[in-house]
Amino acid sequence: MVAGAIVAPAPAAQSRGERLYRQCFACHALEPGRDTPAGPSLHAIVGGPIAARPGFNYSPALRRLAARHRIWTPALLDRFIADPEVLAPGTEMGFTGMSDPGARRALILWLDARDD
Repeated sequence: MVAGAIVAPAPAAQSRGERLYRQCFACHALEPGRDTPAGPSLHAIVGGPIAARPGFNYSPALRRLAARHRIWTPALLDRFIADPEVLAPGTEMGFTGMSDPGARRALILWLDARDD
């Protein structure tokens, strides 16, 4: 967990975050180093470097985002999950976004808690 970034999720948020991840798992694994052809692993994404998984061919849009921001903070992940195209114009990610802020928060908390 990123120090000072977010508090531990309550069990209900944990369960909701896990359910929400089902929107991601077709393209993103959770295990370290287990990238798919469609997307890099989400292991340790919260607080981790953007577009930096060795061997994954990131889109130019994600490389530009990495040049501007470097780290996936909870706030930046929230903005990206809300609308990937707005934060990283030209992204190749097929996900169109998650409009519910509570859902995004639950997903980010769940992802972060998995990496403890």
